[in-house]
Amino acid sequence: MKEVAERLRYLRESVKLSQVKMAEIVGVKQSSLNRYELNQASPTFETLTRYADYFDVSMDYIFGRTDHPQGKLYEYKPKIEQSDPQMKKFVDMCFDPASPMNARLKETLLQMLGEVKK
Repeated sequence: MKEVAERLRYLRESVKLSQVKMAEIVGVKQSSLNRYELNQASPTFETLTRYADYFDVSMDYIFGRTDHPQGKLYEYKPKIEQSDPQMKKFVDMCFDPASPMNARLKETLLQMLGEVKK
């Protein structure tokens, strides 16, 4: 459980929250949270779930089974390409063609999508 203690502390400190504030967020006493972070007590499943939800990380990450916050089996591979005709059709649908900003907004969005892929 040492890994769990370290991850809980790291997550809290990564967003510069005090133990008091974090305890409030996950619904435990500050003294309990302190014991979790010092590996002197084990948090409940409910408390761990609240951590995972608050920080948007997987339980695998909290338990030290992976160093990727998204989880051990999570793999994100966007299937969007800048020249994808389906994406261009979607962008066309997102903006009102009668808008004076239509061309500029469409161009900006397509440029942003191209940069995400790089």
